[in-house]
Amino acid sequence: MALPSPKVAACPVAYLYHDVFCPMTYRLLRPVLFTVPAEPAHTLTLAALQLLPKRGPVPAIPILSQQIAGITFPNPVGLAPGFDKNAQVPDAMLGLGFGFVEIGTVTPRPQSGNPRPRLFRLVEDRAVINRMGFNNDGAEVVVRRLTARGAAPGIVGVNIGANKDSSDRIADYATMTRIMAPLARYLTVNISSPNTPGLRALQDEGALAALLDAVIEARGASATPIFLKLAPDLDHAEIDSICRIALERRIDALIVSNTTITRPALQSPHAGESGGLSGEPLRDLALQSLRTFRKASGGAIPLIGVGGIASVEDAWARIRAGACLVQVYSALVYEGPGLARRLIKGLAQRAQSAGFANIAEAVGNE
Repeated sequence: MALPSPKVAACPVAYLYHDVFCPMTYRLLRPVLFTVPAEPAHTLTLAALQLLPKRGPVPAIPILSQQIAGITFPNPVGLAPGFDKNAQVPDAMLGLGFGFVEIGTVTPRPQSGNPRPRLFRLVEDRAVINRMGFNNDGAEVVVRRLTARGAAPGIVGVNIGANKDSSDRIADYATMTRIMAPLARYLTVNISSPNTPGLRALQDEGALAALLDAVIEARGASATPIFLKLAPDLDHAEIDSICRIALERRIDALIVSNTTITRPALQSPHAGESGGLSGEPLRDLALQSLRTFRKASGGAIPLIGVGGIASVEDAWARIRAGACLVQVYSALVYEGPGLARRLIKGLAQRAQSAGFANIAEAVGNE
C-alpha cells in the first residue's frame, strides 16, 4: 500500500470512503498521521471533513434510542466538545455515526486562546494534554454557521463559556444562553476547563447557584435543556453541593467529566506539559467520578459519561455505572473515525445479550 502524501496524511477523515473505518487500516496509517503536529493535523482534518460529500445522520437504532431531557437520542454515543469548536463540521460528524454532536466551547467574543504549542499527543499513554484556552471564532460567527444548517436533521448541542478577560463571567454565560438557546438542541454550561484561570471557581456552591440562576433567567421561555459540565477533580462534599444545587434548579443533565489537572504515572516525554489530561489515563478517575455523582444525586438527574472512553467495554461500563449517554473525543486520535460506528454496534450487542429491551434499562445497573 502506497503511503499518502503528508498533507493528506494529516487528514485521517479524508480516507472515509477508502476503508478508514477498518481499525487495521487506521492503525497502519496512524504513524504517518502522527508525523504532523497535533494542532495542525486537527486543522487539516476539519478542512478535509468540510470537503466530504454531505451525509445525513445514521438511522436510529431502536434498542439504543432513548429520551433524555425531552430529546430523543438515536444512539447514546456523542462527540465531545473541543473537536468542532466553531460549528464547522457538525453534520459531517453526525454522518460518522454519532448520535449527537456538541460544538464549542463558544464565548461571546472571539479569542485566540493560549500560546502555541498547546495540544500534545501522549502516544505512549494513549492520551492528550491540551491547554487551548477556549480558542474560538466567537458567538457571531458560530451563530451564522448554526443558522445556515436550517432544519438539518441531527442533534447539535452548544457548549458555552466565558471570555478569559471578561469582567463578569456570569454575565458572559447569560449572554451566551440568550444567543444560543434558539439554535441549540441543548446548552452545556462549561465551568470545568482548567485552561481559563479561575473558571473552575464557578463550581463553588455560591458561585454555581448564582451562575445557574442567571442562565435559567436568560433562557427565558425557551425550552432548550441546560446541561452542566464538571471536573473530575472534585471531592465528595463539592459533588454533594453541586448535585443539590442542580436538582434545585432542575438542570437537565450533568456531564462527568472534563479533563483532569492530576497526573497519574505517564510514559510520554510530554507528560510534564501543563493543561488538561484526557484519554486512557483519565478513564478510571472519570468512571469513579461518575459513580460518585450517581450516588450523590440518587439517580434523580441524567448523567453523561466522558473521559477515557475508547472501546465498547469502556462505554458499557460507563452506562452500567449510571451514564445515560457517553461522549468521546481523544479516543478518535488513536482509534480513528470509525470509532462511533464500532461503539454503537457493540453497545447494541451488549444490551441485547444482557436481555435488555432498551439500553435505558442498563443505566446504573452494575
